[in-house]
Formats: sequence, C-alpha cells, structure tokens
Amino acid sequence: MIKIIVGTNRKNSLSHKLALIYQINLKKLNIDAEILNLQDLPDDFVFSALYENNGKNDLFNGFHQKVKEGSKFVFIVPEYNGSFPGILKSFIDGMTYPNAFRNKKCALVGLSSGIGGGGIALSHLTDIFHYLGMHVLALKPKLAKIEDNMSDNLLTNRLYMELLQSQAEMLIDF
Repeated sequence: MIKIIVGTNRKNSLSHKLALIYQINLKKLNIDAEILNLQDLPDDFVFSALYENNGKNDLFNGFHQKVKEGSKFVFIVPEYNGSFPGILKSFIDGMTYPNAFRNKKCALVGLSSGIGGGGIALSHLTDIFHYLGMHVLALKPKLAKIEDNMSDNLLTNRLYMELLQSQAEMLIDF
C-alpha cells in the first residue's frame, strides 16, 4: 500500500484535494493508497511527541507507525514562503532517524499559486530525503497556478493529469 502524505495542515487544502485525485489514479491502477493528512496531527505534537518526548503521544505514534510500515510514499507538497510547510519538516523530524525513511521510495508533487509549481520546495525536500537515505523518483510534477487549474475538486489541466498518471505508473515500478 502506498502512503500519500498531504504536506500541510491547512484546512480544506488543495493539497488534500490533489491527494484524493492521486489516490483515485492509483486505484485505477489496482494499487491501494492511504492518505495521511497532516491536518490530523495532534496540535501540540512538536512539544508532546518529539525529542525527549518521543513515543509519548499516542496519536503521533499512529502516524509514525504508518510511516515505518510504508515502503512507498507520495508527498503532495505546497509551496509556502519559497519552500515547503514547516509542519512537514516537523513531521519528518518526528520520525525515527534514519530508519523511518532509509531505503524507502517516494514521489513528490509540488503545487503553488505562482508560476514555480513548488519547484524550490521540491528541491529542498529532495535534499532532506537524500540525506535520510530515501530514494526520490525523478519525475516531480510542478503544478503551477493551481487555483486556475482546478474546478469542483478536479484538475482541469490535461497536462497535469497526464503528469500525475505517469508519475503514479513510474512509482509502482520504482
């Protein structure tokens, strides 16, 4: 089962809507996928689950266990302030180093309101995952001007849909 991680804790995020679209794409390829939405993290996890409190927050432990059990991941990564959201970095920091991600595989999808499609955010995240020993799929769709390319929770940009489909197929074989 592939784990799809929504890289923000913003309510009603476009990242979550894209995660649902990605999950449907995988289902069409007969692959089960579970969405882990960072919006569902405990509000205080950076204080109650990290560092000396590792293992002491049951709700965060559930997220941690799902990551440990996973072998392939998709990260839906919105661009925030020229990089990826801090909540995603804190989530990664809460995982067991380095074993939670080492020798696992992931695909990254960037999105932004601007013209970059989250490219810088994906670059930063790729560097972190390489440091942790995770293998990152080379195809990283960058979905620019995302609000202009979605309607009624669907992607309206044909190229974007084709990129996500191609990436999903590549991740399965990765």
